[in-house]
Amino acid sequence: MFSMRTAVSRAARHTSRSAALKPQLLATRGFLTTPTARTPTSLHTLSEDEQMMKDAVSRFARETVQPLVSKMDEEEQMDASVIRGLFDAGLMGVETPAALGGSEASFTSAIVVIEELAKIDPSVSVLCDVHNTLVNTVFRTYGNQEIQQKYLPQLAESKLGCFCLSEAASGSDAFALQTRATKDGDHYVINGSKMWITNSAEADIFLVFANVDPSKGYKGITCFVVERDMGVVIAKKEKKLGIRASSTCQLSFDDVRVPAANVLGEVGKGYKIAIEILNEGRIGIAAQMLGIAQGAFDVALPYLFQRKQFGQFIGDFQAMQHQYAQIAVDIEAARLLTYNAARLKEEGKPFIKEAAMAKLYASQVAERASSKAVEWMGGVGFTRDVPAEKFYRDCKIGAIYEGTSNIQLQTIAKILSKDYRE
Repeated sequence: MFSMRTAVSRAARHTSRSAALKPQLLATRGFLTTPTARTPTSLHTLSEDEQMMKDAVSRFARETVQPLVSKMDEEEQMDASVIRGLFDAGLMGVETPAALGGSEASFTSAIVVIEELAKIDPSVSVLCDVHNTLVNTVFRTYGNQEIQQKYLPQLAESKLGCFCLSEAASGSDAFALQTRATKDGDHYVINGSKMWITNSAEADIFLVFANVDPSKGYKGITCFVVERDMGVVIAKKEKKLGIRASSTCQLSFDDVRVPAANVLGEVGKGYKIAIEILNEGRIGIAAQMLGIAQGAFDVALPYLFQRKQFGQFIGDFQAMQHQYAQIAVDIEAARLLTYNAARLKEEGKPFIKEAAMAKLYASQVAERASSKAVEWMGGVGFTRDVPAEKFYRDCKIGAIYEGTSNIQLQTIAKILSKDYRE
């Protein structure tokens, strides 16, 4: 089993040596440069570390995940060996500092991981996505030193996390949540329920959003770190159209006692955490949808040059050529939107509009590409013998979770209208 931690460490040493030599080389050529100068590159340009991770994850997906995809989909159950493999490969703490057990890689590395996994199985991809771009990021960004040191190593090495925000009455209107947390000495007592919680069947660590003071409205919402053995109950596992191996459950919290020290961030600032982290998470979902589109395309295209009708490959008919050329353009555009949003986030620049655009468009492209893949393969594509129909089922969730398509459009329009009113 390969280890991304080892690979990234080697690449880091090489990068460090290269960085040390660069000023000397420039000086001998008489160039003037500054430490912050950077030649613009294409959005396809990955760093050495990022390319190494992309190649390693692609290999992991083919060798470890692919043989189990059909079984996991049919049984609607994530295979434990896949989850263990993700941890062993260093893919569950992509951005987590090495000192806390992670790979200490870039945000774009995390996006590439999600994309590569989705090309093979979107269920595995979203498990890794939620764990990295939501759960780990919340701990790294808002957790104090004590919380980070306690939980980030566990999340990088062995324990799956989930993000518990949605409820029956609070989907797109997330701040309408009804789960309550009441202070009791040095603990909080949580009562309520959550719905549509990804990873919850297998998770050990839950980020739970609850209101400590309903009179303050959304300003009472607080984020708590809750461990499974504190009393979290899996009330129901949903049976879904797609991403079936990814667990999506209803959770119950009945007088669950959580230490006050497990407040993540500040009391009453949970709404801020939810808003900011979901903006980032949307880039992860865009990457998942991009992977679905590319995966469906990669499955269907070879078939077009194996199957003959009327004496020629069906991929040589002009009508077919126009269709797959258009889908290739769509996938490329989705990739550029996604990578651009990721780089903007890394650079500390505004990215909310671009993240919404990436998620919206990538989910639309995933639907078009997977639908066409089924059509191009004809009757074969409609069977479970090939992955095309699974990609078609899996893609629909992209228009729903982490902000529906209408919410993305509303976000984009709000920013545009503000810009053009000024």
